[in-house]
Amino acid sequence: MQPRNDASDDSGSAFDRFRGALRVLYHGSSPAALRFQMAVILVDLAIIAFFIASPVLRGQPSFLWVDYSVAALLAGDIVMRGLASSDALRWLRQSTVFVDIFILVTLLMPYTLANLGFLRILRLWSLSRSGMLWKPLRRAGYATWRDAAHAAVNILTFLFVVTGFVYTFFFREGSGIEGYVDALYFTVATVTTTGFGDIVLPGPWGKLTSIATMIIGISLFVRLAQAMFRPRKVFFPCPVCGLQRHDVDAVHCKACGTALKIPDPGD
Repeated sequence: MQPRNDASDDSGSAFDRFRGALRVLYHGSSPAALRFQMAVILVDLAIIAFFIASPVLRGQPSFLWVDYSVAALLAGDIVMRGLASSDALRWLRQSTVFVDIFILVTLLMPYTLANLGFLRILRLWSLSRSGMLWKPLRRAGYATWRDAAHAAVNILTFLFVVTGFVYTFFFREGSGIEGYVDALYFTVATVTTTGFGDIVLPGPWGKLTSIATMIIGISLFVRLAQAMFRPRKVFFPCPVCGLQRHDVDAVHCKACGTALKIPDPGD
């Protein structure tokens, strides 16, 4: 009995070491961890590019092989992120995890859930909510433009989701939409309320789609404009009240009046 317990202990220790190594790679700040995180980001961006091009590539002979390969990569990433988490149950309750699992299901059933494939682009939103995406860029001033970056990702995600929806449900003979580019053109013209009128979605559902696209799209554009053009703030937590954003030339915290010593940007 004793040898069996020793083997079990060794196995548990090896598993703990494996989880610890994953935690360092996914959440660490060492040069090796940053290289790993950058590689993961590049793979994610390539996967997102595949998702955007999927409506056009679906008829290609190699599409199914690429689809299942992406499914294997995404499944591995989900499992490793879960193992790297210190609280797996809390991690599973995150909305980004639900989105990734849903995307994985659409990849495993590409034809059964073909009409929901356009939602795969939500991976871009999921990636933007990951701290890994921004960690390698913090030294480039992430703290000053992260709101604008998040707003830009939101509008891009919305544009491609609506484009995929329009292409999936309105692309048919005589609809005026002859391909994916036409669907993207219609989406951008609708979101910006330009309304050229050369491409119009047919029927009441088309009108409702246009209305929802305009309302949500203009709201996201306003959010992006606010993030880009509002007065610039610096990220410097107040040592007393914890307020994190202050004016560039602030001498005192506007919340509690504590004297601040914000370093010069050039320091």
